[in-house]
Amino acid sequence: MFIRFAPLFLLLCCGLTMLSAQKIQTIQSSISPKKMGLTLIHEHVFLDWSGAEKTKPESWNNDSAVTVILPYLRAVQKYGVKTILECTPNHIGRNPKLLARLADSTGLQFLSNTGYYGARGDHHVPASAYSETVEQIAERWLDEFKNGIDGTSIRPGFIKIGVDGDSTLSEIDATIVRAAALAHLRSGLTIVAHTGPDPLALRQVEILEQASVALNAWVWTHAQHGTDPTRTALAKKGAWISLDGLGWVDPAERGGDSTALMNYVKAIEALKLAGCLRRVLLSHDAGWYTHGVPGGGRFQPYTLIFTHLLPVLRERGFSEKEIELMLVKNPQEAFKIRVRTQRK
Repeated sequence: MFIRFAPLFLLLCCGLTMLSAQKIQTIQSSISPKKMGLTLIHEHVFLDWSGAEKTKPESWNNDSAVTVILPYLRAVQKYGVKTILECTPNHIGRNPKLLARLADSTGLQFLSNTGYYGARGDHHVPASAYSETVEQIAERWLDEFKNGIDGTSIRPGFIKIGVDGDSTLSEIDATIVRAAALAHLRSGLTIVAHTGPDPLALRQVEILEQASVALNAWVWTHAQHGTDPTRTALAKKGAWISLDGLGWVDPAERGGDSTALMNYVKAIEALKLAGCLRRVLLSHDAGWYTHGVPGGGRFQPYTLIFTHLLPVLRERGFSEKEIELMLVKNPQEAFKIRVRTQRK
């Protein structure tokens, strides 16, 4: 009897496994997407600009960092934020031990990441990446997902990569994108790609499509530097459009009519008009405590979405359901762990 129904049994088990995998991986634990609550999908708490071969985590002053960062986190909690994706990659200041302390002190849920950051002229790409294959790089990231980051039990909740340039990807940046595609297919982790202008986004899409990765596994980070037609076209193909530099809107401009702010408003309106609001993600790209700078340097708050952007959106007819979609429901859908492949 069991043998007769074994294929059905295995199918059901596989289905249950897939369902159980559709979780959010915070630094503390795996949680249901619904427990994320109000979420900021791209922020930083700590950075070290030394470079991949010069970064020394043992020199970081986490005690000083905690003192500086906590007031900013508590300020954003007053607006109801429950979860923050900390997007600082490895070799540029990724600091899981600091995140654990901040989580314990505030009750916030943090997600950390795996991956390599090829922006800023590849200054933060480790030397090993230039001699390793796509498979070897992906396996390094998958090891962190399976076993923890930097000797801790903290597992990444997404893949963070970075590319730069005006129109083409460097050879190492293309390798990083291919490794991210492979790591996604083997883990289900979402790819968050520091990108910027249209050509770099389109080149990444080409690589992902060659690897049969569906675009709803990819976040076009810093898409505010792209154009409405390309944002809309990629959103319609499933990509997540992340408008995430709002931390740098001038807080002195309280009228809500600054050029920088209105550029975001118009981009969101264009995506709404195209029926793509379900693909929009919002954040600040703010913070951060900078290693090596007295007192951590200037810290940009995580609150300008709430103090500047949302009042303008409401004035221009956005409903509370639409705001909830961008800040609550879309992050749940974007970052739940499951493999996403193109349909043949």
